[in-house]
Amino acid sequence: MSSSSSLFFLAQAIILILTQFKTVQSNPQTISQTCKQTPYYNLCLNHLTADPRSSTADVKGLALIMVDLLKGKTTRSAQFIKQITGKRPDLQKLLKECARKYDVILTANIPVAIEALEKGDPKFAEGGMNDAAIEVNSCESSFRGTKSPLSSYNKLLHDTSLVASAIARQLL
Repeated sequence: MSSSSSLFFLAQAIILILTQFKTVQSNPQTISQTCKQTPYYNLCLNHLTADPRSSTADVKGLALIMVDLLKGKTTRSAQFIKQITGKRPDLQKLLKECARKYDVILTANIPVAIEALEKGDPKFAEGGMNDAAIEVNSCESSFRGTKSPLSSYNKLLHDTSLVASAIARQLL
């Protein structure tokens, strides 16, 4: 009885693995076609293929995933600002201003984009993501003449925002 029970669970595990493998392999064309219509193909492709949710997602789902990825990246960037603000008193005012801009992205732009996508209004999602890119650019440009410690974060957030915007635009 024990060996037949073990065999049954082994068979179920193999079936589960095979169906998951098939699912992961089932959507590369949708991802590739979607990413080709964005300004940063490689970023789009790398982010979406690394996220298991995209394996079964349609274009709307891919847009939601990209917005969610932006949320995570913005949250990590905001945490980085908190870490360095005390260590860089010379940049404290600029860093606090960037923290406010990141907060706008997290509390306004991203929720607007998610709600718009879920309600089938991709134009507002596109606008929310474009606004996020503008906030990030504003943060970066505030460091005029001073080396920004946020440049790599801002570039990633800007590019991810524009990819999310371009995916939302495909739903129009």
